[in-house]
Amino acid sequence: MEPDIAGKPPAAGKAESQLRKGVLEYCVLALLREGPRYGVELLETLGAVNVMVTSQGTIYPLLSRLRRDGLVETRWQESPSGPPRRYYELTPSGHAALKEFTAIWPHFRDAVDHFITDGTD
Repeated sequence: MEPDIAGKPPAAGKAESQLRKGVLEYCVLALLREGPRYGVELLETLGAVNVMVTSQGTIYPLLSRLRRDGLVETRWQESPSGPPRRYYELTPSGHAALKEFTAIWPHFRDAVDHFITDGTD
């Protein structure tokens, strides 16, 4: 497969998007492990890692689903600059989901590495 003008293989965009979609929920839960955060703060923190850049159109529906699923709860808090902000924080179920993912991830990552490495390292 020939790289495109930016030097990426043609399928890289789709693969990257699918991988991000699969782990974004757990990355958000991990960011909330340390304490409550508001949506834009989550976007900025995710965006600091190039492959995790996402948009408000993705993060807010995800946060709504996490709330409906009982993994996060929300509260409004006054902002020093602007309108009040909705803060998201983990519930006990959210902590449990993150703990489960954290236990599974290394095995999953190792299994994928097993299949995609060519054995030359």
